[in-house]
Amino acid sequence: MKNCNQFKKLEICVCGLGYVGLPIAIEFAKIFNVVGFDTDKLRIKELKNNYDRTAEIASQKLDGCGITFVSEAGLISRCNVFIITVPTPINNFNKPDLRFLINASQTISRVLKKNDFVIYESTVYPGVTEDECLPILEQNSGLKVNKDFWLGYSPERINPGDTYNRIDNIVKITSGSNREAANFVDELYKKIIKVGTHKAPSIKIAEAAKVIENIQRDLNIALINELSMLFKELDLNTNEILKAAGSKWNFMPFEPGLVGGHCIGVDPYYLTHKASEIGFHPELILAGRRTNDNMPDFIAKILIRHMIKSNKSFINGPVLILGMTFKENCRDIRNSKVFQLRDKIIQYGLEVDLYDKLADYDTVKLNYGFNKIENLDENKYQAIILAVKHDYIKAMTMKEIRAYGKVGCIVFDLKNVFPHDEVDICL
Repeated sequence: MKNCNQFKKLEICVCGLGYVGLPIAIEFAKIFNVVGFDTDKLRIKELKNNYDRTAEIASQKLDGCGITFVSEAGLISRCNVFIITVPTPINNFNKPDLRFLINASQTISRVLKKNDFVIYESTVYPGVTEDECLPILEQNSGLKVNKDFWLGYSPERINPGDTYNRIDNIVKITSGSNREAANFVDELYKKIIKVGTHKAPSIKIAEAAKVIENIQRDLNIALINELSMLFKELDLNTNEILKAAGSKWNFMPFEPGLVGGHCIGVDPYYLTHKASEIGFHPELILAGRRTNDNMPDFIAKILIRHMIKSNKSFINGPVLILGMTFKENCRDIRNSKVFQLRDKIIQYGLEVDLYDKLADYDTVKLNYGFNKIENLDENKYQAIILAVKHDYIKAMTMKEIRAYGKVGCIVFDLKNVFPHDEVDICL
């Protein structure tokens, strides 16, 4: 095995160049030779032309970054460290979808050599790395872990759209298949992580630590969402209540709203899947997920109730939803609950337009089947929903927003962007 201090001969392959993989590759390329591998040929072509469709990496950082971008698996065979950063979504039944992880493991297994390292970063439930991925690596390569090659797990903590918490200033959890492997992985990541690392005692502990980070956040938001539902029935302003409660030093500042994305809206189902396999039936985790999954339906009902109360005819014009990404200031639409909100409103017989300057419309069309709205027309909408707290939406005035609506247009502020007396409904 390589000595942890001997990094000069390392050639790193980052497998999967999305929101997680590309920033990792950029950082490692400052020190090592790096090959960026992705099966998406268009993605590779774009990166070679210094364009990142996720908008996480500026073109000037890509220009001259030193990464060799490839889409052919045969071109990664010279590498001796493989970092796998592929998506781990859920399927339509809220079950873990490990296809990307399995495919990546099969690809790496075909080029795996003695003394190589394979490090996984994808979020999974405890046991996936060693019970699902490792057998593929060993069987296809004919090599044995901790004898011929080594295994590591260091979960990603990338926060899309966050310009402050970047990869180099977020503490990195590391782990390995034995003590030597754990030390190697830890020392490797310390090369790029300024604030240091946390070396977990085992791969399974590192996997579990990652998956509960987002479960904790999901449950806290679910509590606030349920309180928001209750306070709506009591005709009380949730945000004013939270502001008052927040005057106590240990009150945690969570807000109600749509909870989607590739992490918070997915990770709970990974852990509950593993729990069910061993006969443990979690109640609190799934209760929180049900609450958050039901928010689009709740918001749609609040809107319709308000429209009926205001005597708005459903034939006066469509509804506009401003913002469609899963969170503010990023282009990522994966598992965004905005699209479920759209569908719920359509079920009431209303037309719905979605507009977002930041969203990747090619992905929107591919996944949801509708085209980009190039420009917003004034005096068109009977209701406008502010769904995502993008900076460009925050920079708008209420006069500018209401100009898109008809006379008496209802403005529903889901994200507490504007003062409550300037909007008609808020959570």
